[in-house]
Amino acid sequence: MSSPSQRSPPAGGDSGSDTDSAEKPAATAQQEKRQTPEERLKQLVITKADVSGMTVSDADVASSDNSEFAFAKSPQEVAVEKPVCAPLAYAMNQLPLGEPQADVTRSVGSDLNEPFTYVMLMTYEPDKAASALAGLSEAVDACTGGFTAKANGNTSAYDSVTAEKPVAEAGDESLAFRSTLTFRGATHTVHTQAVRSGDVVAVYFSVDGLAIANARPSDAKLSAAVVKAQNAKLG
Repeated sequence: MSSPSQRSPPAGGDSGSDTDSAEKPAATAQQEKRQTPEERLKQLVITKADVSGMTVSDADVASSDNSEFAFAKSPQEVAVEKPVCAPLAYAMNQLPLGEPQADVTRSVGSDLNEPFTYVMLMTYEPDKAASALAGLSEAVDACTGGFTAKANGNTSAYDSVTAEKPVAEAGDESLAFRSTLTFRGATHTVHTQAVRSGDVVAVYFSVDGLAIANARPSDAKLSAAVVKAQNAKLG
């Protein structure tokens, strides 16, 4: 971001403008300080105005209205045969990583017949965001042979986990991976990317829900437009 040019005040001019400009950053800082973590995330999360031709839905509300389709509502409900793999199960089921102060989730898509992308933002106390992403990175390395996660009578068995290049690197650090799973005899590939920008972590996850429901093989690529638009808002 380019910084505004600095100009010297005209000789003999009123110094009040300098005072005003000095007070504005302070006022902005006080306003940000008064925001709750959740309010901050709601300002940062992607909206319909950021992605032309796509629909942005509040996935938090959607999952609560259709709880029978949700794998789990919290990480505490999830049991993973390999504990080190737990962050992968969380990331691929829109569950928070580590111990965030707040989290928000949106689903973004252009057509019901096309794959859609979940966007989850989480904000943390100092150093906690880096720790959360480190746990996810460790899981990607340790769980290449796959893993099984269970919650509330639901079972998700992932056949493999493979690191891949992020759709768009951003922030302080990025990582990405794909995972395969088999359902009703059909193989599906889902893709995930995580980005840390300061104390905020964004997790992107793509899935072709219609293909899975219809037992049709799928490879749900992450939407570059969605990832880039959200990354841009993180700064």
